[in-house]
Amino acid sequence: MDRALVEAGELRIGWAARAMPVLTALGERFAEQRPLEGLRIAACLHVTAETAVLMGALRAGGAEIALAASNPLSTQDDVAAALGEYGIAVHARAGVDRDTYYGHIHRALDLAPDLVLDDGCDLVNTLHTERTELLGGVRGGCEETTTGIIRLRQMAAERALRFPVVAVNDTRTKRMFDNRYGTGQSTVDGILRATNTLLAGKTVVVAGFGYCGRGVAERARGLGARVVVTEIDPVKALDALLQGYDVQPMAAAARDGDVFVTVTGNRDVIRGEHLAVMKDGAILANAGHFDVEIDVRALDGLAQAVHRGVRANTDEYVLADGRRLLLLAEGRLVNLTAAEGHPAAVMDMSFSAQALAVAWLVREHTSLAPGVYDVPEEVDVEVARLKLAAAGVEVDELTAEQERYLRSWRTGS
Repeated sequence: MDRALVEAGELRIGWAARAMPVLTALGERFAEQRPLEGLRIAACLHVTAETAVLMGALRAGGAEIALAASNPLSTQDDVAAALGEYGIAVHARAGVDRDTYYGHIHRALDLAPDLVLDDGCDLVNTLHTERTELLGGVRGGCEETTTGIIRLRQMAAERALRFPVVAVNDTRTKRMFDNRYGTGQSTVDGILRATNTLLAGKTVVVAGFGYCGRGVAERARGLGARVVVTEIDPVKALDALLQGYDVQPMAAAARDGDVFVTVTGNRDVIRGEHLAVMKDGAILANAGHFDVEIDVRALDGLAQAVHRGVRANTDEYVLADGRRLLLLAEGRLVNLTAAEGHPAAVMDMSFSAQALAVAWLVREHTSLAPGVYDVPEEVDVEVARLKLAAAGVEVDELTAEQERYLRSWRTGS
């Protein structure tokens, strides 16, 4: 083992832990209570310093862990090396191809897990399609992303899902803190690192106005950009309009934009007909999940030449008429490829909810049928309460009279 790599990873993990007081406190609680004693966990997550703090908390709770990467371009090799020293089996390496990526997922599943943690549903999908012999031993799982939950709900609707899964992404704290503030900041961070472009005065097109898209739009507007939103949901489109954003179909926005950010969880959001009319120098970035939101194959087909690595994480596609389109991070997650993902303070809340959801699953799995479950409200509230306490912030409490008033339907106005 390269000691320099391990030491670099330990420094990175230690730096992240400074900004993750809630998860650190939960790790101490888990070390004392050992709620995961003797259990095996297979995880498919971004192998970053913040994930390492989560792995440490679960390990302190008594779990044996095998970790694969949920995105080969987001893996921090120094963190992977350091985790190996902590007794966690890591099957991940930065920049691997698709076959190796899935090979790593299979190696994590070789642990024969009792519990699974997923980020995008690739591990759960592999379990249900290629490793079905392991399904009987899985008590439950957690899913971290909107994209993954969409896939899981479809599996549940088709009665294909074989165990209970907690939708960690759907908590109030996750949507507000992680999806909106985390994705907003880290996506803009990735675009700026990759291109060093000035956003002030530019037209930034944000495809999708969910919590993540809202965060990207807010941060881009805060830096002086004119923001155009594209949507398929009339309610979200109306929300964007009433917040002061221009709302256009992608066919119109494609001619108008300087920077494009897809944040939908769907495929082919930017297609060949859109690419064909974009300005010279247009920047294309994805902050959804998989590398299918921007049709990279169509871009390859339109290009007469491709200049790889004109900047780090930036490829230049030259079209027949000389226009140049800049694709960031190969169409993968720009915030985890060109930048470092969400700040640790953001992941403190998301991963704390994840850790508490795992402990809840261990206690409750025998009473849960296969399906997708919301995180219990008490878990969400506890995470927020712990985060406020770590920040030294106090909030009001209901008086006895207020509680009685809220419980009574007989009191008039």
